[in-house]
Amino acid sequence: MTTGTATPSTGVLIVDDDELIRVGLRAILDAQPDLRVLGEAADGAEVPPLVARLRPQVVLMDVRMPGIDGIQATRRLLATSADPPRVLVVTTFANDEYVYEALRAGASGFLLKRARPAEVVEAVRVVARGESLLFPAAIRRLAGAYGGRGADRLASARLTDREAEVLRLMTTGLSNPEIATQLVVGVETVKTHVGNVLAKLGVRDRTQAVIAAYESGFVTPSG
Repeated sequence: MTTGTATPSTGVLIVDDDELIRVGLRAILDAQPDLRVLGEAADGAEVPPLVARLRPQVVLMDVRMPGIDGIQATRRLLATSADPPRVLVVTTFANDEYVYEALRAGASGFLLKRARPAEVVEAVRVVARGESLLFPAAIRRLAGAYGGRGADRLASARLTDREAEVLRLMTTGLSNPEIATQLVVGVETVKTHVGNVLAKLGVRDRTQAVIAAYESGFVTPSG
């Protein structure tokens, strides 16, 4: 008899009003040994009760749905759950105001519906680890088109010079090890600075920190 420790599974909730999309995503994710689809929903109104019952680590959230869309559903989820899952927005078009609003509402990143299966799997794993799925060029375009609303969270944050430098590098999409190499410091030091930046800005993850950086004018879409 062979014994061993079972591979921990990341639970996923799929939210999309298109049944074909839900079926396709379920097939992709359930084929992985470390991912498991716990449930599906066709409307954002179903998300909070399903999350409370199923306790997924990641929600794949369609951004455009009749009734309660992905933006409202993300806001409600983060407002009503003491330990909310990570939200990964699924969208047809990257340059979409709905996507930007969902990211501002608290989503950790977005994924295009035309993404390859390997990209879908990796995206879920990335956000499940507590990281943000950032596409710097896409975020720049979104901020340029829909940002600039004067929401200045940096004015009262009082970031140190080094924290500000780390935030600037975060907006380019660099990982902690890449930032550490750039600044010639240890990765743990960078993790500390990133944690301080998130705490001072009052945001949950890197995506919201980057959006705050653009909306405050700390960095600009033009570079």
